[in-house]
Amino acid sequence: MGRGTLFVLVGAFLWGTISFFVKNLYEAGFTPMEVVTIRVTVAAIILCVFTGLTSNKSLKLQRISHIKYFIGTGVFSITFFNYCMFKTIQLSTVQVSAALLYTGPAFVIIISLIVLHEKITRNKILSLLCTCVGIILVVEFFPLQDKTIPIMTIIIGLCSGIGYALYSIFSKFALQHYDSLTITTYTFLVSAIVLIPFFPFSKKGALLIQPDVYLYALGLGFVPTAIAYILYTYGLSFIEASKAAILSTMEPVVATLIGIFIFTEPFTIFQIVGMGCILLAVMIIELPSLSNRKKKVIQ
Repeated sequence: MGRGTLFVLVGAFLWGTISFFVKNLYEAGFTPMEVVTIRVTVAAIILCVFTGLTSNKSLKLQRISHIKYFIGTGVFSITFFNYCMFKTIQLSTVQVSAALLYTGPAFVIIISLIVLHEKITRNKILSLLCTCVGIILVVEFFPLQDKTIPIMTIIIGLCSGIGYALYSIFSKFALQHYDSLTITTYTFLVSAIVLIPFFPFSKKGALLIQPDVYLYALGLGFVPTAIAYILYTYGLSFIEASKAAILSTMEPVVATLIGIFIFTEPFTIFQIVGMGCILLAVMIIELPSLSNRKKKVIQ
């Protein structure tokens, strides 16, 4: 397992813990958009302090025009997909939200082909198919039985997948000029600047100083946000965006397990099989391509 793969997988694992913090903040009285604001603001503070203490040079932009990369990662990706993801959790379950979010790899593969000119290999296609089957089973599109998922919930969930995909694309461009810590710091700083003016401090500011809420907010900004994104972005510097996106489907497995064991959400044998398909997809994408094997044999 390569270094890039390892960092992406660990980052995805940490992302999978997000539902624990989000669910508890909902119970405290915050809306999905308010939770997004809390997440990006806490992460921005942590990252700015850490970067300022350890590497002041990392906070210096090489060009003002490069802010476009961080508007892409911070607004069009982080802000947009977080809202859609949290809204889906509110409208359905952690499993449904996680599964719809991870239609992202399909969008990443398509956008990467057009924008980054990354090749679509046999392993990527096979891995993506396994991911899709896993998503269908985890989200319980099959078997539908006597319950259906509202179309609006599905649309919002798919939008979270599109927003998620854009992070890998914008980050690839930013990595040509900056390291992972700088990209992550500016991503959340830009997102926080955009969202803070809309947070109802007069109504809910007092909630933030309650010990339990404070700890959930701090945990949300630190574990599945600041650390997870630094690791994922660092991993992106070693592997293709499309491959990283497929590897990151480890998150819905973790999210589903948290939903089952912590929030006692119902689960079926189909969801277990679906999680197995997602894990299989991760293993397939790590296999060397058939063409590379042939080349080695010929050499």
